[in-house]
Amino acid sequence: MHIVVMGAGGVGGYFGAKLVRAGERVTMVARGAQLEALRRDGLRVRSSVEGEWLTRPAAVASLAGQPLADAVLFCVKAFDTEAAAGALRPVVGPETAVLSLQNGVDNEDKIDAVLGAGHALGGAAYVFATLEAPGVIAHRFGGRIVLGELDGRVSPRAERLRDTLAHAGIPAELSTAIRRVLWEKYLFICAQAGTTAVTRARMGVVRDTPETWRLYRLLLDELAALARAAGVALAPDAVETIVKTAAGVAPEATSSLHHDLLAGRRLELEALHGHAVRLGARLGVALPTVFAVYAALKPHAAGGRG
Repeated sequence: MHIVVMGAGGVGGYFGAKLVRAGERVTMVARGAQLEALRRDGLRVRSSVEGEWLTRPAAVASLAGQPLADAVLFCVKAFDTEAAAGALRPVVGPETAVLSLQNGVDNEDKIDAVLGAGHALGGAAYVFATLEAPGVIAHRFGGRIVLGELDGRVSPRAERLRDTLAHAGIPAELSTAIRRVLWEKYLFICAQAGTTAVTRARMGVVRDTPETWRLYRLLLDELAALARAAGVALAPDAVETIVKTAAGVAPEATSSLHHDLLAGRRLELEALHGHAVRLGARLGVALPTVFAVYAALKPHAAGGRG
């Protein structure tokens, strides 16, 4: 397959590197120092689970003149979704699958609004990988992907992509209820990101402090109520399952929102807690805890104040 990785940061770089290592044809879209490093030195992954390796993917700033992609791993920050989707137009054919591996629950709709209905696949990446330095990805844990067509079909393109990912050593699963999967991950990300960012603390500290561990649970409860009001068929034990998962997360773990906040970068706050606050207002669902986290982080949303 020809796979384009749109956004060669932590998540895109990690999965893209594994695909390159497996012999797939991969084109990574990057910019600035990351693009220069990819072209000069290649892409190095330093994994606490899998060791260290170096790959040399094709790296471009623009997709103009590139061949059509069979699939796209769409890994940009949520606030860049529309612009990045537009940049994909030269390589998107009728059957190109654009797999969103982003935070949030409305990126797929934005991708289809730009590229035309039916291109986006829903995806949830369960991985913690960050850009340690230009050309260097630090992988802490995880690496599984769940993907599926938004209408619940099991399509040939989704099956082919799943098999390609699996061949590259990436555990991949097809779901016929990908909207539910996206929302369940959204609950986890909003609780994890919101709690670690607003406290500036790692998960070990969050769990050991009764008040912040309660904050984590309150966020989950409110977001689950919102999901059900929006018609999402969450599993009855969704909140308890996430709490058990969070209880087992490594003590040093934080979140990408925490990471970006401390680095003074722009935050994905609007795609996470901001989206929930706005949807709650439309549906008449009270979200006092979610709103408090959103309000506390809002002054830092544009970056530069971390």
